Amino acid sequence: MVPPAAFPMFVSVEDARAHLHALLPTRPHETLPLQAALGRTLAESVTARVSHPGADNSALDGIACREADTRAATLETPVRLRVVGESRAGAAHAGTVGPGECVRIYTGATLPAGAEAICPVEQLADDGPHHVLLRRPARKEDVRRAGEDFQLGQTVLMAGARLTPSRLALAAAAGHAELPVWRPWRVGLLSTGDEVVAPGQPLQAGQVYDSNSAGLHALLHQDGCEVLPLGRAPDSPEALAAALEGTGGVDLLVSSGGVSMGRYDFLRDLLIERGQVSFWKIRMRPGGPALLGTWNGLPVLGLPGNPVSSLVVYSVVARPVLTGAPLRTVRLRAGNAFRSLPDRAAYWRGVVGQGAEGGVVRDVGAQGSAMLRALSHADALVAVPEGGSVNAGDEVEVILL
Repeated sequence: MVPPAAFPMFVSVEDARAHLHALLPTRPHETLPLQAALGRTLAESVTARVSHPGADNSALDGIACREADTRAATLETPVRLRVVGESRAGAAHAGTVGPGECVRIYTGATLPAGAEAICPVEQLADDGPHHVLLRRPARKEDVRRAGEDFQLGQTVLMAGARLTPSRLALAAAAGHAELPVWRPWRVGLLSTGDEVVAPGQPLQAGQVYDSNSAGLHALLHQDGCEVLPLGRAPDSPEALAAALEGTGGVDLLVSSGGVSMGRYDFLRDLLIERGQVSFWKIRMRPGGPALLGTWNGLPVLGLPGNPVSSLVVYSVVARPVLTGAPLRTVRLRAGNAFRSLPDRAAYWRGVVGQGAEGGVVRDVGAQGSAMLRALSHADALVAVPEGGSVNAGDEVEVILL
């Protein structure tokens, strides 16, 4: 085995992210029609090809007129205006509204020249075929001004934005039928260990169900990755090496198990002896034994076998790198004390709620690295820095899950 001094050990969480980012290949992008781009990530910023709205238009159905002509209108003494035409969406009134005149207008229709205010249909009464009575003054506030949403050439979506339904609608309104998006990361997912059995199969003494694959597959899919399930590799260097060779052109291999200090932690040995190691061990709990390296040029992120550890390391280290977006964090009051560790950052599982002074986070009880039930109840990780201390009532950084 190569001496540990040949590669970094006990790196910080920030350095672990930087190492992973450096190992990943250049990510290609592709152009997709809007209908196929939901959930993808923008590779380039998007600028507006038009202004929106393109012209002053009405926010409601009613009449468009000169605001000064209607100031005296009340329910008891309505103002009478002559109707000289109509303006509807897609067919604007071609003339000009003069003193004492108005145009019937409908939501989204262009405001005719000379008009500057709207009176809603609910405040109108017909007075013969060509006149209306206004029971309240018309309002300029009911006019949508040209470009008030966005203007021609303005950046409306930033590179790195996740494309939600509302953002796709915004891109369409800005004149785009297709968008440049990052190709999803292709991630191979491998479990290791003789003791690991697929859920639903009978268990023998000492065996456990493969919860890591289920949780990690869900996290990777949630983050927009294409996941290639590679099954399980037993505790055999030859079998594990064969599994590493059969990854089929993925961008990254994520494995669980085989990276700690035990005699049968063969992924650690293979990367140290026959691959390359970027780092081994992170100054964090849970998840300290994590390992990152390459096997024949393929980046390999080796997560610990304990299920909570593997899910937390992925969430804290890998997620922001693979998504290109920072973790969702808030600062909340601690509802109880959270233990600090002198030599590593701690990520305790917590539940966010409300206290007398606003948002508060409390622990979920059991914090062991095998306690999946406790993790399933958590909606946050309470981040306690190395050597820090968090007492009840202190403000603390919280990562939202």
